[in-house]
Amino acid sequence: MPGEIGVRVGVHTSIAGGLENAAHRAKKIGCDTFQMFSGNPRGWRAQDLTPEECERFREVRAAYGLSPLVIHDNYLINLASANSFIRERSIAAFRHELERAVALGADYLVTHPGSARDSTAGQGIKACIDSVRQAAKGLKLDGLRILIENTAGQGSVIGRTFEEVAEIVAGNEKDLPMGVCIDTAHCFEAGYAVHTQAGLAQTVKALDSTAGLKNVRVIHANDSKSAFGSHADRHEHIGKGQIGKEAFRRIVCHPKLRAIPFICETPIDKPGDDRRNLRMMRRLAGVVAVSSQQSAFSKRRSGG
Repeated sequence: MPGEIGVRVGVHTSIAGGLENAAHRAKKIGCDTFQMFSGNPRGWRAQDLTPEECERFREVRAAYGLSPLVIHDNYLINLASANSFIRERSIAAFRHELERAVALGADYLVTHPGSARDSTAGQGIKACIDSVRQAAKGLKLDGLRILIENTAGQGSVIGRTFEEVAEIVAGNEKDLPMGVCIDTAHCFEAGYAVHTQAGLAQTVKALDSTAGLKNVRVIHANDSKSAFGSHADRHEHIGKGQIGKEAFRRIVCHPKLRAIPFICETPIDKPGDDRRNLRMMRRLAGVVAVSSQQSAFSKRRSGG
């Protein structure tokens, strides 16, 4: 409605040329919040961040008032692996992700649960829980919360159901600040009918009864190139994919979802696509851009 403070929307921005450039890019295209990598997402070795880099990044982000800051971990990490070498390497890499996220002052670190190849889903879930615990052992997270992201369920990947995500979160929430990141495309591709009015209602109800809506801290807003229930993880521009514009209108306007920050991980097929997806999200929500909701988010975060 006119004049109403809008949903918090953002995109995943590049760190090319320096970490602080992710914040510069987010501000330039009109983000309220943003997601980034803290290093090379497809390499095991990530350089240690210098105190100067971290301070420069923190200052730029604070000056722009961008919040929350979400960091996505390395795509190679597989905390559920049955292969001891891969799992040990993943635990070490995830610890470095945690350390860098803390140094940068991030609010959330998002991770995929991993693949249970050569084992069972149950064994993979137990391995993921244990791996997160090992990676965070003795580390002061200083306000950082670990978010488990649901998956499209391709191959032997775990996290395709809210029950599996909830089990991973519950396995560590007594000792660590845990939460959930929900991806709309992954939901659709895993078989949650978010593209229909009744299906969205059922999905929200299922999410609340498993992981709990109070634990959902970020929503990855992605349309899907893949068909419903395909288990194929392929993102599309908002309103251009199989979920569709009207379904996204229902999602961003849902009273139980609209207070959660939305971050697009949509393709950039041509210059300006990220800005266009932001505008589409706000248009579908029917509200103005956020400029004064920082205090509201801070209060929500301090509340747990």
